[in-house]
Amino acid sequence: MSIERLTRRLAAALVLGLAGASAPVGAAFAAHDELTIGISQFPSSLHPYIEAEDVKLYALGFVTPRVTGYGEGAKLSCILCTQVPTVQNGLAKIEDRPDGHKGMAVTLELKPGLKWGDGEPVTTKDIAFTARVAADPKSGFALPKGWAKIDKVEIVDDRKAIIHLNSLYVSYNEWAQLLPEHVEGPAFEKAAGTGAYNKESVFNRAPTTPGLYDGPYLVKDYQSGAQIVLEPNPYWNGEKPQFKRIVLKFIGNTAALEANLLSGDVDMVAEGGIGLTVDQALELRKKYPDRFTYMFLPNLYMEHIELAHDNPMLQDVRIRQALVYAADRKTLTQKLFDDMLPVAASFVPPSHANAAKDLAPLPYDPERAKALLAQAGFTPGPDGICRNTKGERLSFEFTTTAGNRVRELEQQVLQSNWKSACIEVTIKNEPARTVFGETLKKRKFTGMVMFASGLEMTESPRNGYTTSGIPTEANGYGGSNYSGISIPRFDELTEQAEKEFDPEKQKVLWAEMQKIYATQLPQIPIYFRADAHVVPHWLQGYTPSGIGDATSNWSYAWRAE
Repeated sequence: MSIERLTRRLAAALVLGLAGASAPVGAAFAAHDELTIGISQFPSSLHPYIEAEDVKLYALGFVTPRVTGYGEGAKLSCILCTQVPTVQNGLAKIEDRPDGHKGMAVTLELKPGLKWGDGEPVTTKDIAFTARVAADPKSGFALPKGWAKIDKVEIVDDRKAIIHLNSLYVSYNEWAQLLPEHVEGPAFEKAAGTGAYNKESVFNRAPTTPGLYDGPYLVKDYQSGAQIVLEPNPYWNGEKPQFKRIVLKFIGNTAALEANLLSGDVDMVAEGGIGLTVDQALELRKKYPDRFTYMFLPNLYMEHIELAHDNPMLQDVRIRQALVYAADRKTLTQKLFDDMLPVAASFVPPSHANAAKDLAPLPYDPERAKALLAQAGFTPGPDGICRNTKGERLSFEFTTTAGNRVRELEQQVLQSNWKSACIEVTIKNEPARTVFGETLKKRKFTGMVMFASGLEMTESPRNGYTTSGIPTEANGYGGSNYSGISIPRFDELTEQAEKEFDPEKQKVLWAEMQKIYATQLPQIPIYFRADAHVVPHWLQGYTPSGIGDATSNWSYAWRAE
């Protein structure tokens, strides 16, 4: 089925669903002391480091922001600390380790007066505790980042700590959320080393516990799969948030999410892949150019398809290459996104500091795809689907997040592309919580899973692309290398890149990593994403960076005017 035909069908259904829904109504629109935000995914939990989900990072920005984050202008700034540590300002130093290798000493000072939602002070004990949990190989940390590099935390006083890293690390000043030792400590001690921490965590057992959160808002109500209600944290000592109540309302179908936005049942939608898709926002702007404030900003995320490397067929690089050659990615992005989103050649987006400038994506070439399949021993059967000499069909299950209109459309287009090249895929979609909480995390898929993942500006690719990032039962299903990618040279380059401070040498290392990815194609890169921001005109203080962290990390500055 063509993209045009599918687009017309979905557009017609959407028009019918939105009939009579053009007038802004609802209490939330009039009462600007409340803000209702539509989200198309719902977090599997609110633990900052277990399960890697964009919607979780968005929700956490309101209640437990990062220590440092990339805000307006893509500049790294302190949210919970007093000054971003750098080598230049002396708060980060290279030091000799007893084993003869180089490490780092990073001084992090928390802002005065920080408190958890129960009134307990946020202290350096929480820094040390977060590092200790990350060091447990069975804690299940999916996003350990710098915490996994810590040798020890030297506590100077309640606000100042010196973090000793076990190696040189270019992301030494990027620090995410803290865990509250006084609340999570007993749960971790009970489960330490057993792999049961996720079950024992208070984030899972009692997510409305005030002491879990140190941000401008607290979780007052958590209805799994429905909504999260936020209210101001009385102990937040930063700029006081204006809204008396923020509701994150789950509407799993993106067409229904758009209908709720137009009817006024939600005031705005979350950014990126958890709100409206770019194609929806573009169409909305055409129909209602003056209704909302629209922003389309590039980000550091890539829409891609994870491939199960345990599947013998997908272990063959010729089959992986054939899947890419047979996918008309250029036409897909032109038709769906007005050619706004570039086709991906590797895992590093063009706006990244280490993006390779001379790496072109593979072209659409179905004949080349068929030739590669023939080399791999697959020829068309009587039904047009390829088989090998054993009679095995070239067939894969293809999963994505159910209810995401644009992904489901992409699926059908790719399914049609691949069928023309004698590759069969059967669509088996699941709710986002299942995709991220079970299917990917525990690597339960045997074929393909399509979603988006990204890198921070100086983040190492270790977690998503190296052997050490493969989730297993032994590491509590931590890591986000869901495909099971294991390329020794890539692992070596990652180790080197994490320790290389010379920007030009960094680019050389990253260029080779991107070349390996583009040649080996451990995943199917589709396109680099942009964030569609659709917010009401009366919302001020909303300043997305385009390539930074979730805007919710600065939600204390949001106000109605």
